[in-house]
Amino acid sequence: MGLYNDLWGLWRGAADMFAPKPKFSGEHIPDLSGQVMIVTGGNVGIGKETVRALLQRNAKVYLAARNKEKAEAAIEDLKKQTGKEAIWLELDLVSFPSIRKAAEEFMSKESELHVLFNNAGVMFPPLEQVSPDGYDLQFMTNVIGPFLFTKLLMPTLLAGKETHPDHHSRVIMTSSSGAYLYTLNFDTFKDGPARRKMSTENLYFQTKFANMVIARQYAKRFADQGLISIALNPGNIDTDLQRYLPSYQRSFMKRLILHPPERGALTQLFAGTMPEALNHNGGFMIPWARVGKCRPEAYDDALGERLYVWLEEQVKDK
Repeated sequence: MGLYNDLWGLWRGAADMFAPKPKFSGEHIPDLSGQVMIVTGGNVGIGKETVRALLQRNAKVYLAARNKEKAEAAIEDLKKQTGKEAIWLELDLVSFPSIRKAAEEFMSKESELHVLFNNAGVMFPPLEQVSPDGYDLQFMTNVIGPFLFTKLLMPTLLAGKETHPDHHSRVIMTSSSGAYLYTLNFDTFKDGPARRKMSTENLYFQTKFANMVIARQYAKRFADQGLISIALNPGNIDTDLQRYLPSYQRSFMKRLILHPPERGALTQLFAGTMPEALNHNGGFMIPWARVGKCRPEAYDDALGERLYVWLEEQVKDK
């Protein structure tokens, strides 16, 4: 079964590379006046394009990023493009104190959050890079950090459904085609011998698989309180996420399979704004704004429960 799922994952990833021309565009997004949204990693790439589209539809957008200079430059550029101004929210997803401070800062200004785009991520950093608390850098940035941020913001998300036009709030998890290629090795989430035996590629793939697993857990646990949770593969996109790849590999990919960031934002914009997305709680979307399926193990409730409980333990008292 494992080999079959591995082969299926390779086929599914290849199929997503050659997705049909999108039928959805930013012009289809309804007016978002009165809605408050957060986009993590909103200063570059897919995140920045997501912020731009949301501003164009009159949402109030908090651009969460760790670097003030880069965030302010992005905000100024987006203001020139849209005439609207995003709000910088300082957030470093490898730092528990920063995550808590960001949540507290947001909640001091807003009582409701309508959509949280957990978009920020890191891919293929050197193996020796770990978080200050000893977690694998990719697992901390892509899974643990967003989990704590979402947990802290959950009261505002559940309050947000009361004023949302469709009476739901949403958590959108930016996964990737990497979710098809690996499952979870719990012994590698923190630094140690098992982690050091794994490739940085598989360490990344398991974080993207975990994004889908957690998205399903949010749907199972909070659907009755009005929360919609969707994970997605945004497609193969030319962004700063590839900064750790060798230049020749990135150049080769750019010529053959990488799409511009505005294309990559489409699927999460659909998941975060369109009424039709309400039908896909706990689901997985694929390029470009289509309904897909993740690797079969992602739908294992026992695995999902185990990961959720593990994450709760890691962020307890943080």
